[in-house]
Amino acid sequence: MRAARIVLVVVGVLVIAFGAYVLVTTVRPNRIWGLATWLLGAVVLHDAILSPFVVGAGLLLRRTGRTIRSWALVVVQAVVVLGSVLALVVLPEIAAKAHGQKNPTVLPFDYGARLLIVEGVLLLVVVAVLVIAARRPARPRVTTG
Repeated sequence: MRAARIVLVVVGVLVIAFGAYVLVTTVRPNRIWGLATWLLGAVVLHDAILSPFVVGAGLLLRRTGRTIRSWALVVVQAVVVLGSVLALVVLPEIAAKAHGQKNPTVLPFDYGARLLIVEGVLLLVVVAVLVIAARRPARPRVTTG
């Protein structure tokens, strides 16, 4: 186990070093700070908003009672993550469309409406999963011994 950890650490350091090399050799120096700001913002969004939200949703569902099945909790958490990541990806397109663009074919769709539709479908999936999970009777546990 110790050897595997050492190999993983060495591989990780090599991958980081390769990424730094590619960054320095392919990105213009005046663009590196913008990239660093974007990466820092992504880490803050993930660690300060998305992760606590997913953990909070899981804790809230666990506190609603023991009737929530683990598969339902997994589906709900996956939908929360999917919806959050989708919103984070689409929000820049919505902002860019609101600011206007020189070429109207670059952002041709109404991304705000499409995001609301997809988020609504995800909400319906969560409601359906919770209703199905609440109506299914618990299976008795079989113990051997």
